[in-house]
Amino acid sequence: MEQPPLFDLPAPRVLSAVQLLESLLFIAGEALTVAQLAQALELPADAVEAAIETLAAACAERGVRVQRHGDQVQLVSAPEASAVIERFLGVQPQAKLSAAALETLAIIAYRQPITRAQVDALRGVDSSGVIRALLGRDLVTEAGRLETVGRPIVYSTTDEFLRQFGLTRLDDLPPIELPEVVQLTPLVEPK
Repeated sequence: MEQPPLFDLPAPRVLSAVQLLESLLFIAGEALTVAQLAQALELPADAVEAAIETLAAACAERGVRVQRHGDQVQLVSAPEASAVIERFLGVQPQAKLSAAALETLAIIAYRQPITRAQVDALRGVDSSGVIRALLGRDLVTEAGRLETVGRPIVYSTTDEFLRQFGLTRLDDLPPIELPEVVQLTPLVEPK
């Protein structure tokens, strides 16, 4: 006599590309590139891009968001939940940024990649100490060097910048008008 199954499980259903994408981003724990996602999902990059946009729209009112930084994509908690998450994790909130740090960070965010000299020219004061502090808080990073005399370092924002300011991508920055900056020469990509 045949024994009945312990559990009467339904047949597995096929998940959509958006659902599979969400699963991958959830378990990854870090940012993934569109190419990595396309390979894992066995889909062309444009189909992955469409799935990312659909998932981002679906998450817009939820406790998690889709965050993009260049070609990198990841799931992050909603910025509005930060106080509850910090309390749950026992994390002390970081000290607020100074006016000089916010000004410098805004210049870098809107003009990236940008050199310290270009930031100094826009601010009218030396920004080296402020940039060091922003590097220490992982809000900006060295993004390469210019092919010019002295090969100055250029700076750009990080994924942590996006997280702390509740942005999913740089395109979400509000429009702002900054004075023009003289563009020197093309970047040398970091090795």
